[in-house]
Amino acid sequence: MHNSPIPGPDVSVVLPCAGLGTRFGAAYPKELHCLAPGVTVLDRSLEAVVELAKSGLNVRLVVVFGTAKLDTVRYLARYADLFQLVFVYQDEASGPGLEGAIQSALPMTQGPVALVLPDIVVTGSDAAGKLLAALERTETSGWSVVAAEERDPATLRQMGALALAEAGGVLTVGAATDKPADPSGYNAFWGMVAATEDQAYRLPDIVRRGTASPLAGAVALMAEGIVNYNTPEG
Repeated sequence: MHNSPIPGPDVSVVLPCAGLGTRFGAAYPKELHCLAPGVTVLDRSLEAVVELAKSGLNVRLVVVFGTAKLDTVRYLARYADLFQLVFVYQDEASGPGLEGAIQSALPMTQGPVALVLPDIVVTGSDAAGKLLAALERTETSGWSVVAAEERDPATLRQMGALALAEAGGVLTVGAATDKPADPSGYNAFWGMVAATEDQAYRLPDIVRRGTASPLAGAVALMAEGIVNYNTPEG
């Protein structure tokens, strides 16, 4: 008896969950914070990924975890019928932080790759479809972002800041810096990133210090809002 081979993914999504969430200050992972009965921050952050699967795409979710996140690993079992779930331990060889998490995940990705953060929630009536739309727009420059307008310097210093400009009816990223010391000149920040398969190897450069961001030239799709759940209050 021969089993049919499992098809490879149409798209891969990197979900970095290895961070300790020290700023969140709770006794549980911040992505498991309850927002409504049976709904966590993680569920909300994955709504756009669920939409990819509903559209007919075969989605591989590459979850990067550490020893403190076994509760998150268990929680994600509820998505096993929807995604190809791959769990990757963030080892020291890949480096620390978000850069290291992305680096750990990349060998497990196939096809176009999206970066979705478990504590970032895109809001608005069309939020669920934003990631699918972003993936469809990567052909222009190899990159696209789901972004929200932001002028507050304190917020921009904590996020992946973007300088957006419109040309020919298309909104694009002129410059991008992760957590800039000087946020002047930036007017938005990203909540999700999508890259073509041949550009995905540069995903760690989005947050790598001293490296030109590959997001320059990316197409930007604007969301009504993006919430960063760094504290229990949101």
